[in-house]
Amino acid sequence: MRTPVSPVASAFDGARDYDRHARVQRQVAVRLARDIADTVPKSGVRVLEIGCGTGFLTQALCESGGVESLLATDIAPAMLDRCRERMRGDSRLCFALLDGECGRPPDGGGYGLICSSLAFQWFADPAGAIARIASWLAPGGSLIFTSLLSATFAEWRAAHEAVGLRAGLRVLPGRALFDGLLPEMQVMPHRVDRLIEPHGNALSFLRSLRAIGADTAEPGHAPLGPAAMRRVMRRFEAGGARVSYEVITCHYRRSD
Repeated sequence: MRTPVSPVASAFDGARDYDRHARVQRQVAVRLARDIADTVPKSGVRVLEIGCGTGFLTQALCESGGVESLLATDIAPAMLDRCRERMRGDSRLCFALLDGECGRPPDGGGYGLICSSLAFQWFADPAGAIARIASWLAPGGSLIFTSLLSATFAEWRAAHEAVGLRAGLRVLPGRALFDGLLPEMQVMPHRVDRLIEPHGNALSFLRSLRAIGADTAEPGHAPLGPAAMRRVMRRFEAGGARVSYEVITCHYRRSD
């Protein structure tokens, strides 16, 4: 019997134009790699990346120097293939399919660094999964990641509410989830950034959303009819046709 493909994996497998539309994702990954370079030694440790996508963070980490061994993983085979192609010829890297929420890395754990850029918000139970992932760290190892928070795409949700409707986009975790997570391992206060992405119109935003694999709906949500969607789109455009990304950066360290 074949294992069912999760909606998230299916959405990202179909995101064939991801790199062209994922402007914010690239920016966040580059910033995260810089944070890691400033705070976490990569030399002499094994690195695990969860949700590598097409390789924005993978590439930025390798270009920042110090990486000697990196296992890049993703739940979506097509994304993993594109990351492998991006990093072709780099002997420091290995690749593996991995459901970061429910699976286990093929080499068992003991990592000096586990990192992830904008993947954990897609987990059904982010808190439980992050605690489990932290158990894969070697003594003294660091877990550092970014995640989207609930104010992401607030303008699109507000356009729905303004015309008496509810957006079907997946509900993202709030900051409170992370504020109460693994306090004994927290290295520094979490950082929350708000990035703005402009779009020419509502249709451009919807196409971008599909292109980056972020259009997975909440379970049970019924798609809007054409007339209702047009009302939402007009309201969104009246508000400037731009969306916010609310991004939290978290850094945890296992004790020696």
